[in-house]
Amino acid sequence: MTLDPDNTRAVYDRQARTYDEQRSRVLFEARWLARFTASLKPGDHVLDLGCGTGEPIARWFMAEGFTVTGVDFSDAMLAIAQSRWPDCDWRQADMRDFELNQTFDGIIAWNSFFHLTADEQTSCIARMSRHLRPGGMLMLTVGPSAGEEHGTVGGEAVYHASLSPAGYATCLEENGMIMTGFLAKDPETQSHTVLMARKI
Repeated sequence: MTLDPDNTRAVYDRQARTYDEQRSRVLFEARWLARFTASLKPGDHVLDLGCGTGEPIARWFMAEGFTVTGVDFSDAMLAIAQSRWPDCDWRQADMRDFELNQTFDGIIAWNSFFHLTADEQTSCIARMSRHLRPGGMLMLTVGPSAGEEHGTVGGEAVYHASLSPAGYATCLEENGMIMTGFLAKDPETQSHTVLMARKI
């Protein structure tokens, strides 16, 4: 099956309600979120790229006392987030070309970054580095190895891609970051592959 990466936004717009209803509120990401925030303190500013409806990741950060800016390219997903947390900073933007003119203490892209092509991921890592303060943390869900695949959202196929672990390490280093963790198909996170890095 050949998938168009540019179709992903339309799928999320169509499936926003279904996605929100089906997205587990059980925080299986808790162990990784604890690692991600271990060097942060309440009040620090976290950028949630591909925040979707805000459930459950952005909600967790807010509950833990962090300041959150949520970015997503789907108007329908953001509308749900905005309706639940109207005082949070929600912004409609594409992670391929976002420019927020500020830096953050942490950046997370959970279940979103892998929708980019390999070339777009390389460019996005450089963009994320520019938005991350020295010492800031980065956490992404990626694929376990280089290649293209497809996933589903509400029963519709969506594009996935990944670099190799070594490719990510090299790209991070070229952009002033160092990989601090990589676990492929973590059974505690429903087989997500998780990457963590720190800006030098």
